[in-house]
Amino acid sequence: MVEDDETMRQMIGHVVEILPYALLLVLPVVAVGALVLHLLRDRALSTSMTVLVLVPLAAMVTGVLGICGFMFNTTLTTMLLVCLLVTVVTVPVAVFLGRRTAARTVWEREARERERGAEASRRELVAWISHDLRTPLAGIRAMAEALADGVVSAPDEVCRYADRIGDEATRLSGMVDDLFELSRITAGALRLTLSEVPLRDVVSDALAAQTPVASRKGVTIHAHADAWPVVLGSDPELARVVRNLVSNAIRHTPPDGTVAIQVGVEGEDAVLAVADACGGIPEADLPRVFDVAFRGSPARTPPTPNPDPAGGGLGLAIAKGLVEAHHGRIAARNHGPGCRFEVRLPLASA
Repeated sequence: MVEDDETMRQMIGHVVEILPYALLLVLPVVAVGALVLHLLRDRALSTSMTVLVLVPLAAMVTGVLGICGFMFNTTLTTMLLVCLLVTVVTVPVAVFLGRRTAARTVWEREARERERGAEASRRELVAWISHDLRTPLAGIRAMAEALADGVVSAPDEVCRYADRIGDEATRLSGMVDDLFELSRITAGALRLTLSEVPLRDVVSDALAAQTPVASRKGVTIHAHADAWPVVLGSDPELARVVRNLVSNAIRHTPPDGTVAIQVGVEGEDAVLAVADACGGIPEADLPRVFDVAFRGSPARTPPTPNPDPAGGGLGLAIAKGLVEAHHGRIAARNHGPGCRFEVRLPLASA
Protein backbone atom coordinates (compact mmCIF):
# COMPACT_ATOMS: atom_id res chain seq x y z
CA MET A 1 0.00 0.00 0.00
CA VAL A 2 1.39 3.44 -0.93
CA GLU A 3 1.40 5.84 2.03
CA ASP A 4 0.98 9.60 1.84
CA ASP A 5 4.40 10.41 3.37
CA GLU A 6 6.47 8.16 1.13
CA THR A 7 9.33 9.60 -0.87
CA MET A 8 9.57 9.49 -4.66
CA ARG A 9 12.20 6.74 -4.43
CA GLN A 10 9.84 4.61 -2.33
CA MET A 11 6.97 5.19 -4.76
CA ILE A 12 9.19 4.16 -7.67
CA GLY A 13 10.10 1.05 -5.74
CA HIS A 14 6.41 0.19 -5.37
CA VAL A 15 5.95 0.66 -9.13
CA VAL A 16 8.87 -1.66 -9.91
CA GLU A 17 7.47 -4.21 -7.48
CA ILE A 18 3.90 -4.05 -8.82
CA LEU A 19 4.74 -3.85 -12.55
CA PRO A 20 5.49 -7.58 -13.18
CA TYR A 21 2.27 -8.66 -11.47
CA ALA A 22 0.28 -6.04 -13.32
CA LEU A 23 1.68 -7.17 -16.66
CA LEU A 24 0.94 -10.83 -15.89
CA LEU A 25 -2.67 -9.90 -15.07
CA VAL A 26 -3.28 -7.40 -17.89
CA LEU A 27 -1.55 -9.04 -20.87
CA PRO A 28 -3.94 -12.05 -21.03
CA VAL A 29 -6.90 -9.66 -21.05
CA VAL A 30 -5.30 -7.62 -23.84
CA ALA A 31 -4.54 -10.81 -25.81
CA VAL A 32 -8.14 -11.97 -25.48
CA GLY A 33 -9.31 -8.50 -26.61
CA ALA A 34 -7.03 -8.65 -29.65
CA LEU A 35 -8.41 -12.08 -30.52
CA VAL A 36 -11.98 -10.83 -30.19
CA LEU A 37 -11.18 -7.86 -32.45
CA HIS A 38 -9.66 -10.23 -35.00
CA LEU A 39 -12.78 -12.41 -34.96
CA LEU A 40 -15.00 -9.33 -35.31
CA ARG A 41 -12.98 -7.77 -38.15
CA ASP A 42 -15.84 -8.30 -40.61
CA ARG A 43 -18.52 -6.98 -38.27
CA ALA A 44 -19.77 -3.44 -37.86
CA LEU A 45 -17.27 -0.75 -36.93
CA SER A 46 -19.38 0.22 -33.90
CA THR A 47 -18.89 -3.31 -32.50
CA SER A 48 -15.11 -3.04 -32.85
CA MET A 49 -15.07 0.36 -31.14
CA THR A 50 -17.14 -1.02 -28.24
CA VAL A 51 -14.60 -3.83 -27.78
CA LEU A 52 -11.77 -1.28 -27.94
CA VAL A 53 -13.38 0.61 -25.06
CA LEU A 54 -14.13 -2.47 -22.99
CA VAL A 55 -10.66 -4.07 -23.31
CA PRO A 56 -8.71 -1.38 -21.40
CA LEU A 57 -11.50 -1.11 -18.80
CA ALA A 58 -11.46 -4.88 -18.27
CA ALA A 59 -7.64 -4.87 -18.14
CA MET A 60 -7.64 -2.11 -15.55
CA VAL A 61 -10.24 -3.83 -13.34
CA THR A 62 -8.38 -7.15 -13.60
CA GLY A 63 -5.09 -5.54 -12.70
CA VAL A 64 -6.53 -3.70 -9.70
CA LEU A 65 -8.31 -6.80 -8.40
CA GLY A 66 -5.22 -8.95 -8.86
CA ILE A 67 -2.84 -6.51 -7.18
CA CYS A 68 -5.26 -6.08 -4.27
CA GLY A 69 -5.52 -9.83 -3.94
CA PHE A 70 -9.29 -9.65 -4.29
CA MET A 71 -9.41 -8.14 -0.81
CA PHE A 72 -12.38 -5.83 -0.97
CA ASN A 73 -12.30 -2.67 1.09
CA THR A 74 -13.83 0.78 0.84
CA THR A 75 -11.19 2.11 -1.56
CA LEU A 76 -11.37 -0.90 -3.89
CA THR A 77 -15.18 -0.86 -3.89
CA THR A 78 -15.20 2.86 -4.72
CA MET A 79 -12.76 2.35 -7.56
CA LEU A 80 -14.78 -0.50 -9.03
CA LEU A 81 -17.90 1.62 -8.83
CA VAL A 82 -16.13 4.41 -10.70
CA CYS A 83 -15.04 1.92 -13.38
CA LEU A 84 -18.65 0.74 -13.72
CA LEU A 85 -19.89 4.30 -14.14
CA VAL A 86 -17.17 5.02 -16.72
CA THR A 87 -18.24 1.89 -18.63
CA VAL A 88 -21.90 2.92 -18.59
CA VAL A 89 -20.98 6.31 -20.05
CA THR A 90 -18.27 5.36 -22.55
CA VAL A 91 -19.82 2.28 -24.17
CA PRO A 92 -22.90 4.12 -25.57
CA VAL A 93 -20.61 6.93 -26.74
CA ALA A 94 -18.35 4.37 -28.43
CA VAL A 95 -21.32 2.76 -30.17
CA PHE A 96 -22.59 6.15 -31.33
CA LEU A 97 -19.19 7.28 -32.58
CA GLY A 98 -18.61 3.89 -34.18
CA ARG A 99 -21.82 4.16 -36.17
CA ARG A 100 -21.02 7.72 -37.21
CA THR A 101 -17.52 6.73 -38.25
CA ALA A 102 -18.79 3.65 -40.07
CA ALA A 103 -21.41 5.68 -41.93
CA ARG A 104 -18.82 8.26 -42.91
CA THR A 105 -16.36 5.57 -43.98
CA VAL A 106 -18.99 3.86 -46.14
CA TRP A 107 -20.02 7.20 -47.62
CA GLU A 108 -16.41 8.10 -48.43
CA ARG A 109 -15.81 4.67 -49.96
CA GLU A 110 -18.93 4.96 -52.10
CA ALA A 111 -17.98 8.50 -53.09
CA ARG A 112 -14.53 7.31 -54.18
CA GLU A 113 -16.08 4.46 -56.15
CA ARG A 114 -18.53 6.85 -57.81
CA GLU A 115 -15.69 9.22 -58.62
CA ARG A 116 -13.60 6.43 -60.10
CA GLY A 117 -16.61 5.22 -62.10
CA ALA A 118 -17.35 8.74 -63.32
CA GLU A 119 -13.71 9.24 -64.30
CA ALA A 120 -13.69 5.94 -66.20
CA SER A 121 -16.93 6.94 -67.95
CA ARG A 122 -15.46 10.33 -68.86
CA ARG A 123 -12.35 8.71 -70.35
CA GLU A 124 -14.49 6.25 -72.28
CA LEU A 125 -16.76 9.06 -73.45
CA VAL A 126 -13.83 11.16 -74.64
CA ALA A 127 -12.42 8.17 -76.54
CA TRP A 128 -15.76 7.40 -78.21
CA ILE A 129 -16.63 10.98 -79.04
CA SER A 130 -13.13 11.77 -80.31
CA HIS A 131 -13.41 8.88 -82.75
CA ASP A 132 -16.98 9.69 -83.76
CA LEU A 133 -16.26 13.38 -84.31
CA ARG A 134 -13.17 12.70 -86.39
CA THR A 135 -15.08 10.51 -88.84
CA PRO A 136 -17.67 13.05 -90.08
CA LEU A 137 -15.15 15.91 -89.82
CA ALA A 138 -12.71 14.03 -92.04
CA GLY A 139 -15.47 13.40 -94.58
CA ILE A 140 -16.58 17.04 -94.56
CA ARG A 141 -13.00 18.24 -94.96
CA ALA A 142 -12.26 15.86 -97.83
CA MET A 143 -15.45 16.78 -99.71
CA ALA A 144 -14.94 20.51 -99.10
CA GLU A 145 -11.37 20.29 -100.44
CA ALA A 146 -12.61 18.37 -103.48
CA LEU A 147 -15.14 21.11 -104.20
CA ALA A 148 -12.64 23.90 -103.57
CA ASP A 149 -9.94 22.34 -105.79
CA GLY A 150 -12.40 21.75 -108.64
CA VAL A 151 -11.93 17.99 -108.49
CA VAL A 152 -15.72 17.79 -108.52
CA SER A 153 -17.28 20.18 -111.00
CA ALA A 154 -20.28 18.44 -112.56
CA PRO A 155 -23.51 19.96 -111.19
CA ASP A 156 -24.98 16.65 -110.11
CA GLU A 157 -21.74 15.67 -108.35
CA VAL A 158 -21.57 19.06 -106.62
CA CYS A 159 -25.15 18.61 -105.39
CA ARG A 160 -24.37 15.12 -104.15
CA TYR A 161 -21.31 16.35 -102.25
CA ALA A 162 -23.30 19.24 -100.79
CA ASP A 163 -26.00 16.81 -99.59
CA ARG A 164 -23.41 14.58 -97.96
CA ILE A 165 -21.77 17.55 -96.25
CA GLY A 166 -25.19 18.57 -94.96
CA ASP A 167 -25.87 15.06 -93.66
CA GLU A 168 -22.52 14.92 -91.86
CA ALA A 169 -23.09 18.38 -90.40
CA THR A 170 -26.50 17.25 -89.11
CA ARG A 171 -24.89 14.21 -87.55
CA LEU A 172 -22.28 16.40 -85.84
CA SER A 173 -24.99 18.74 -84.61
CA GLY A 174 -26.84 15.78 -83.08
CA MET A 175 -23.71 14.66 -81.24
CA VAL A 176 -23.14 18.16 -79.87
CA ASP A 177 -26.78 18.33 -78.73
CA ASP A 178 -26.40 14.97 -76.99
CA LEU A 179 -23.23 16.10 -75.22
CA PHE A 180 -24.91 19.31 -74.07
CA GLU A 181 -27.96 17.44 -72.78
CA LEU A 182 -25.80 14.87 -71.00
CA SER A 183 -23.69 17.60 -69.39
CA ARG A 184 -26.85 19.26 -68.05
CA ILE A 185 -28.02 15.96 -66.57
CA THR A 186 -24.71 14.97 -64.98
CA ALA A 187 -24.10 18.49 -63.64
CA GLY A 188 -27.53 18.63 -62.02
CA ALA A 189 -28.42 21.69 -64.11
CA LEU A 190 -31.52 20.12 -65.68
CA ARG A 191 -34.65 22.07 -64.73
CA LEU A 192 -37.99 20.57 -65.72
CA THR A 193 -41.23 22.46 -66.22
CA LEU A 194 -43.79 19.88 -65.11
CA SER A 195 -47.32 19.60 -66.43
CA GLU A 196 -49.81 16.88 -67.28
CA VAL A 197 -48.51 15.13 -70.40
CA PRO A 198 -50.61 12.55 -72.31
CA LEU A 199 -48.36 9.67 -73.37
CA ARG A 200 -50.47 9.29 -76.53
CA ASP A 201 -49.10 12.62 -77.81
CA VAL A 202 -45.53 11.78 -76.81
CA VAL A 203 -45.61 8.41 -78.57
CA SER A 204 -47.31 9.86 -81.66
CA ASP A 205 -44.63 12.55 -82.03
CA ALA A 206 -41.83 9.99 -81.64
CA LEU A 207 -43.40 7.68 -84.23
CA ALA A 208 -43.84 10.55 -86.67
CA ALA A 209 -40.13 11.36 -86.38
CA GLN A 210 -38.82 7.78 -86.49
CA THR A 211 -41.17 6.04 -88.94
CA PRO A 212 -39.34 7.39 -92.04
CA VAL A 213 -36.04 6.09 -90.64
CA ALA A 214 -37.60 2.69 -89.98
CA SER A 215 -39.14 2.60 -93.48
CA ARG A 216 -35.79 3.28 -95.16
CA LYS A 217 -34.31 0.36 -93.26
CA GLY A 218 -37.28 -1.94 -93.79
CA VAL A 219 -38.21 -2.11 -90.11
CA THR A 220 -41.84 -2.20 -89.05
CA ILE A 221 -43.06 -0.26 -86.00
CA HIS A 222 -46.13 -1.40 -84.06
CA ALA A 223 -47.72 0.55 -81.22
CA HIS A 224 -50.25 -0.95 -78.83
CA ALA A 225 -51.85 0.57 -75.74
CA ASP A 226 -53.94 -1.07 -73.06
CA ALA A 227 -54.58 2.49 -71.89
CA TRP A 228 -53.22 5.93 -72.68
CA PRO A 229 -52.18 7.35 -69.30
CA VAL A 230 -51.36 10.94 -68.43
CA VAL A 231 -48.10 11.53 -66.55
CA LEU A 232 -46.64 14.50 -64.72
CA GLY A 233 -43.58 15.58 -66.64
CA SER A 234 -41.93 17.79 -69.21
CA ASP A 235 -43.17 17.21 -72.75
CA PRO A 236 -39.87 17.87 -74.63
CA GLU A 237 -37.81 15.68 -72.30
CA LEU A 238 -40.31 12.81 -72.35
CA ALA A 239 -40.47 13.03 -76.14
CA ARG A 240 -36.69 12.75 -76.22
CA VAL A 241 -36.79 9.65 -74.02
CA VAL A 242 -39.22 7.88 -76.33
CA ARG A 243 -37.40 9.08 -79.44
CA ASN A 244 -34.05 7.82 -78.12
CA LEU A 245 -35.49 4.41 -77.21
CA VAL A 246 -37.26 3.98 -80.56
CA SER A 247 -34.21 5.19 -82.49
CA ASN A 248 -32.00 2.75 -80.58
CA ALA A 249 -34.44 -0.09 -81.27
CA ILE A 250 -34.55 0.70 -85.01
CA ARG A 251 -30.77 0.94 -85.20
CA HIS A 252 -30.25 -2.53 -83.75
CA THR A 253 -33.14 -4.28 -85.48
CA PRO A 254 -32.26 -5.96 -88.80
CA PRO A 255 -34.31 -5.30 -91.96
CA ASP A 256 -37.75 -6.97 -91.97
CA GLY A 257 -37.65 -6.89 -88.18
CA THR A 258 -40.24 -5.30 -85.91
CA VAL A 259 -40.08 -2.68 -83.18
CA ALA A 260 -43.01 -2.90 -80.76
CA ILE A 261 -44.14 -0.08 -78.49
CA GLN A 262 -46.52 -0.96 -75.67
CA VAL A 263 -48.17 1.46 -73.25
CA GLY A 264 -50.23 0.66 -70.18
CA VAL A 265 -50.82 1.29 -66.50
CA GLU A 266 -49.62 -0.80 -63.56
CA GLY A 267 -50.65 0.39 -60.13
CA GLU A 268 -49.67 4.05 -59.80
CA ASP A 269 -47.20 3.91 -62.69
CA ALA A 270 -47.53 4.50 -66.39
CA VAL A 271 -45.52 1.86 -68.26
CA LEU A 272 -43.99 2.39 -71.69
CA ALA A 273 -42.02 -0.47 -73.21
CA VAL A 274 -40.01 -0.58 -76.45
CA ALA A 275 -39.06 -4.04 -77.74
CA ASP A 276 -36.65 -4.62 -80.63
CA ALA A 277 -35.30 -7.63 -82.55
CA CYS A 278 -31.59 -7.08 -81.93
CA GLY A 279 -30.94 -10.70 -81.03
CA GLY A 280 -30.46 -10.00 -77.34
CA ILE A 281 -27.77 -8.49 -75.17
CA PRO A 282 -25.23 -10.66 -73.28
CA GLU A 283 -26.29 -10.91 -69.64
CA ALA A 284 -22.95 -9.45 -68.54
CA ASP A 285 -23.63 -6.31 -70.61
CA LEU A 286 -27.21 -5.69 -69.44
CA PRO A 287 -26.20 -3.66 -66.34
CA ARG A 288 -24.09 -1.39 -68.58
CA VAL A 289 -26.50 -0.57 -71.39
CA PHE A 290 -27.28 2.83 -69.84
CA ASP A 291 -23.62 3.73 -69.26
CA VAL A 292 -22.20 6.67 -71.16
CA ALA A 293 -20.70 5.66 -74.54
CA PHE A 294 -21.55 1.97 -74.07
CA ARG A 295 -22.51 0.26 -77.32
CA GLY A 296 -22.24 -3.38 -76.43
CA SER A 297 -20.62 -6.10 -78.48
CA PRO A 298 -20.34 -5.94 -82.27
CA ALA A 299 -22.60 -9.00 -82.47
CA ARG A 300 -25.53 -6.89 -81.41
CA THR A 301 -25.20 -4.65 -84.46
CA PRO A 302 -26.80 -6.19 -87.58
CA PRO A 303 -24.24 -7.00 -90.27
CA THR A 304 -26.38 -5.48 -93.02
CA PRO A 305 -25.85 -1.88 -94.10
CA ASN A 306 -27.51 0.48 -91.70
CA PRO A 307 -28.91 3.73 -93.10
CA ASP A 308 -29.08 5.16 -89.60
CA PRO A 309 -25.46 5.58 -88.46
CA ALA A 310 -24.63 4.85 -84.87
CA GLY A 311 -24.60 7.82 -82.58
CA GLY A 312 -22.16 8.67 -79.85
CA GLY A 313 -23.48 6.02 -77.49
CA LEU A 314 -25.26 8.67 -75.42
CA GLY A 315 -28.92 8.05 -76.26
CA LEU A 316 -29.67 5.49 -73.55
CA ALA A 317 -27.61 7.38 -70.94
CA ILE A 318 -29.62 10.53 -71.70
CA ALA A 319 -32.88 8.56 -71.57
CA LYS A 320 -31.99 7.19 -68.13
CA GLY A 321 -31.05 10.63 -66.82
CA LEU A 322 -34.29 12.18 -68.07
CA VAL A 323 -36.44 9.36 -66.70
CA GLU A 324 -34.83 9.60 -63.27
CA ALA A 325 -35.30 13.39 -63.35
CA HIS A 326 -39.04 12.60 -63.63
CA HIS A 327 -38.77 10.34 -60.56
CA GLY A 328 -39.25 7.33 -62.82
CA ARG A 329 -37.35 4.12 -63.50
CA ILE A 330 -35.92 2.57 -66.64
CA ALA A 331 -34.69 -0.98 -67.12
CA ALA A 332 -33.58 -3.32 -69.89
CA ARG A 333 -33.91 -7.07 -70.28
CA ASN A 334 -33.80 -9.69 -72.99
CA HIS A 335 -37.22 -10.50 -74.37
CA GLY A 336 -38.18 -12.74 -77.28
CA PRO A 337 -36.03 -12.04 -80.35
CA GLY A 338 -34.38 -9.00 -78.83
CA CYS A 339 -34.46 -6.57 -75.92
CA ARG A 340 -37.20 -4.79 -74.04
CA PHE A 341 -36.61 -1.34 -72.56
CA GLU A 342 -39.24 -0.48 -69.98
CA VAL A 343 -39.94 2.98 -68.58
CA ARG A 344 -42.12 3.55 -65.51
CA LEU A 345 -43.37 7.06 -64.74
CA PRO A 346 -45.66 8.30 -61.95
CA LEU A 347 -49.21 8.99 -63.07
CA ALA A 348 -50.36 12.61 -62.98
CA SER A 349 -53.29 11.64 -60.74
CA ALA A 350 -51.21 9.45 -58.38
